Amino acid sequence: MGTYRISQVTDRTGVPATTLRFYEQAGLLPAGRSAAGYRLYDDASLDRLAFIASAKGLGLQLEDIAELLSVRQDGACVDLRDKLRPLVSARLTLAQNRVDELTTLSDQLTDTLARLEVLPASESPCTDDCGFPHPAKEVPIACSLAAAGQDTRAQRWRELLGTAPRERITGGIRVELPAALASAVAELVVAEQQCCPFFAFRLRFAADVVQLLVQAPEQAASLLDELFGPVVQARQP
Repeated sequence: MGTYRISQVTDRTGVPATTLRFYEQAGLLPAGRSAAGYRLYDDASLDRLAFIASAKGLGLQLEDIAELLSVRQDGACVDLRDKLRPLVSARLTLAQNRVDELTTLSDQLTDTLARLEVLPASESPCTDDCGFPHPAKEVPIACSLAAAGQDTRAQRWRELLGTAPRERITGGIRVELPAALASAVAELVVAEQQCCPFFAFRLRFAADVVQLLVQAPEQAASLLDELFGPVVQARQP
């Protein structure tokens, strides 16, 4: 088993010495001491450091990593898996929500840029007609369908979505369906937008599945569950 000084660990792993000292102070990476007082690490330390780097790459907090290291050292593999799964699942949900937020922002920026490209080269003061982005007009939270039509539409959604799992995203829900239903989903989305423009829809395609993302203003949040079914917790990876 090799023994390494802190400078050698930095050379082998690329982790700065200041970070190694911080990990030691935080209880994540204990170090031995030479007779002269220099920090000493062994192969187990390098393996532990690699685990810390992987966990940080997943965005886990240091306190969570400390618990994982303890389980990894003293428990069985299944114990580490059971401890890690909910942490990774929570990080995945957070990452997906951020993707949704960034996608919405990207759409807004793209639309704004397109309007700026055609902005007239006028030297007069800018008005509401010159194309510069202004706050979006509030869309009424109301469906233009009669009661019977609303019931029929809701039934169509229930039949199409079936028991597909619903997951919460920022301001809405995500439903994953077989890709074979993409055409039917798109057709129903178009119909829904015509009568309920306050819903925002997006479709994402990945391999053999299609994801339907539906968002609505806060005051219409209850309508999401009524129309698209109850939301469940994010599935375990």
